Amino acid sequence: MTPEKPRLTSRHIWRIVIDLGANLVLPLLIYVLSHEAIGEVPALLASSMPPIALSLVDFIRDRRIDALSILVLIGIALSLLAFVGGGSVKALQLREKFGTLAFGLAFLGSAAIGKPIIFYLARASYARKGAAEGAKLDAARNLPHVRRMMTVMTVVWGAGLVAEFAVSLVLVYALPITQYLMIGPVVGYVTIAALAVWTYRYVRRTRDAQVAATPPPTPPAQPPQA
Repeated sequence: MTPEKPRLTSRHIWRIVIDLGANLVLPLLIYVLSHEAIGEVPALLASSMPPIALSLVDFIRDRRIDALSILVLIGIALSLLAFVGGGSVKALQLREKFGTLAFGLAFLGSAAIGKPIIFYLARASYARKGAAEGAKLDAARNLPHVRRMMTVMTVVWGAGLVAEFAVSLVLVYALPITQYLMIGPVVGYVTIAALAVWTYRYVRRTRDAQVAATPPPTPPAQPPQA
C-alpha cells in the first residue's frame, strides 16, 4: 500500500499534450470554425469527435480503455440521448460531464453499501503488476485501516466528481458556448489533478501513521549466560 512517487516523463508530457489537443483545442477550433456555417447543434456534435477518436485509438492500441476515456464516452453518449430525448443545446455542451456525474454517484453509492470502488480500481492496477501484488492487496482489504482508507478515498472522489458536474452546470448557463468550451475541460483537468494529489498525500500520511502506531517487534529473548 505504499504510494509510488509520481514522476513526470516525456511520455507523460506527450500524453498531456495529446489529451489537451483532443479534449480542448480541437473541439474549440471545430466549433468556432463551423458553427456559423452549419449551426450550433451540428457544430457541437462535430466538436465531440476528437475525444471519441482518441478513445478509440487508445482502445485499439492498448486493448483497454482508461477511466478518463470512459468518462468521455459515457458522457457523450448520455448527452446525445438527452438531446435526442428533447434536451437542449446545454445538454450537448455538458457532454462528458454527464459521465462525471454518473461516476461520482457510483463512487458515493459504492461507499454507502460498503463496497468502495477505489478498492477494485486499485486491485486492477496492482494485478497488472503481477499476481503477487494483487494477492497482497486482497490480503490487506479487511484490515480496518485499509477499509477506512478505501472508503474515505471513494467518498472524496465521488464528492469531487459530483462537485465538478455542479460547477460545470453553472458555467454552461453562465457562459457563451465558446467560453465554456475553453473553460469546461480545464475544470475537469484541475479536478482530477487535485484529487490525484490529495490521494497520494492521503495514502502516504495514512501509511506513515499506521507505521508509527505499530509497535516494534519484540527482540528474541537472550539465553542466560553461564
